Amino acid sequence: MQTRIDKLLNSIAPDEAVFISSYPNIFYYSGFRSADAYLLITHDKRYIITDSRYTIQAKEQSPQFELYDIKNGLENLFSRVGEISIGIEEDNLSLKQYRRFKRKLRGNHEFVEAQKMIDAPRRVKDEDEIRRIAAAEAVGDAAFEYILPKIRTGVTEREIALELEFFMKRQGASALSFDTIAASGARSAMPHGLASEKTIERGDFLTLDFGCVFEGYCSDMTRTVVVGEASERQREIYEIVLQAQRAGIDAAKPGCVCSTVDGAARKIIAGAGYGGNFGHGLGHSVGIEIHESPSFSPRCTDILKPGNVITVEPGIYIEGFGGVRIEDLIVIRDNEPVNLTKSPKDLIIV
Repeated sequence: MQTRIDKLLNSIAPDEAVFISSYPNIFYYSGFRSADAYLLITHDKRYIITDSRYTIQAKEQSPQFELYDIKNGLENLFSRVGEISIGIEEDNLSLKQYRRFKRKLRGNHEFVEAQKMIDAPRRVKDEDEIRRIAAAEAVGDAAFEYILPKIRTGVTEREIALELEFFMKRQGASALSFDTIAASGARSAMPHGLASEKTIERGDFLTLDFGCVFEGYCSDMTRTVVVGEASERQREIYEIVLQAQRAGIDAAKPGCVCSTVDGAARKIIAGAGYGGNFGHGLGHSVGIEIHESPSFSPRCTDILKPGNVITVEPGIYIEGFGGVRIEDLIVIRDNEPVNLTKSPKDLIIV
């Protein structure tokens, strides 16, 4: 944690402090696993601000921080800080919260916007973070292997989603990364088609997009299978998406512009005549949150760096017919990407 705080402090002037209010950044910088807290970090002091419900937890999880009980008043804590400027997470605070905190400042103190600076260190994952993400993704791989024999006609999308979720929890996941997507038949044309009571039928595409939180970090993967028998058109579309995904992964090297990686996959789909059926970006970074930066999209000009962990998930979605998405989670290394997702990607017919 100290290295992370050092990186943060290197970004601020000697007369500046940082007030952190979002759970992801509280966890990242302190290890504290609750949203009911704040951090105040200066060049000399580290405060974790919470209440008596979390005193023992804060001592155990954030021993490098001085514990401050919020009942003693934020104004009294701010008065201890000699720094004039206090950086805040402007994307996290509501106007009401900002005004409430502002009233607690005294003297010449002022709040300044610091969201990008606070978030920046999280873009490049350290080896411990990569280990946790890989472990979360391994739970997802095991879940996919577990669910395949349970996919059959007559079962509902919701039943499949619940089986996936229960399995991941039994494997040690503390939460889901997001609401599980299980979309079959024509519903698979909806990129975010949450599980419904629709019954799975013979000949359906079934797209499963799911992930879990393990040791505080998220996983994310998508596989599309066919139930019973695949038509020629289904096989064709699946193969196009698979080739696009491979092209995207191959292009994801350190120093590459994110939009270029997106373009490598998008070119395959557009060249096959389905450019208008791939509307979302190719991928997003994953970490403490399921959507982080940088991202693979036509507009993202960020440069890939070793330590970025990011999805590659092209898709083709055809209204009234169905859709295919294939998603892996990769980590950018010094020379080439390393795929953290081990589940098979050739078309599976169940």
